[in-house]
Amino acid sequence: MPRLLVRSRADRRRALTDRVLRGFCLAAAVVAIIPLFAVIGFVVVNGAAGLSIDLLTKPPRALGTGGGAVGAILGSLQMVSVATVLAVPVGILAAVYVAEFGGRRSATIVRFAADVLVGIPSILMGIFVFTFLVLPFRQFNAFAGSVALALLMIPVVMRTTEEIVRLVPVSLREASLALGVPAWRTVLSIVLRTGLGGILTGVMLAVARAAGETAPLLFTALGSRLVNVGDFGKPMDALPIFIFVNARQPYPVLNKQAWGAALLLLAFVLVINILVRARSVGRRTR
Repeated sequence: MPRLLVRSRADRRRALTDRVLRGFCLAAAVVAIIPLFAVIGFVVVNGAAGLSIDLLTKPPRALGTGGGAVGAILGSLQMVSVATVLAVPVGILAAVYVAEFGGRRSATIVRFAADVLVGIPSILMGIFVFTFLVLPFRQFNAFAGSVALALLMIPVVMRTTEEIVRLVPVSLREASLALGVPAWRTVLSIVLRTGLGGILTGVMLAVARAAGETAPLLFTALGSRLVNVGDFGKPMDALPIFIFVNARQPYPVLNKQAWGAALLLLAFVLVINILVRARSVGRRTR
């Protein structure tokens, strides 16, 4: 009988400890997600009032007189598109080298460099590109902005692609090589094609990061109140710059536009992350 009492007391103590720890974990999880929902709710509430047809279709006007953000929207699409074209081939090729062809030491060096680039402050990347692509030409330009965004995207594309390439079964490589297929064609036709879904997921994550960057563009593309379509040798506006500039103005109409643009940018990033999540879940259920 005493043994049963001791055992029951120990079980109760264990159960109490388990409930307390679960409570702490739940509280920590709630604290972690509260800022996310608070930011989303704050932007949605304030941004909904700033959304309008004019914001989506009209260029900016003189300070304090309204207008829209079509120049910023088009500028973001153009610079992120060019940055993607620049970053994706470099990131994928670097990942293939590290995962398939690089020696242990060289692969470690490249991987370490990519990890450092992922964590480097984006403003430093903006200053770096400013030094080489803005100062020599004495002209802020959209191409420099695209290069700055591409440099931020490359390590993200590389690291995600490397992980996907490593997940491709070795048996597929061996079967291809056994049939006499060259190594480069095996990588191109077997490895990359098999991991295409995961690679696209990494690209989407990199695009989401680049779309929200402000500091690199302030040092490179600068921003412009003129709608710039296709001229990458001149300043170009972007949604992050539009938000930064208008939010600091003393005119309520421009503050309202900044909130509307913030909601557009938030929606874009959220949609990309939802698509990434959907692709990841889809791959796991196949």
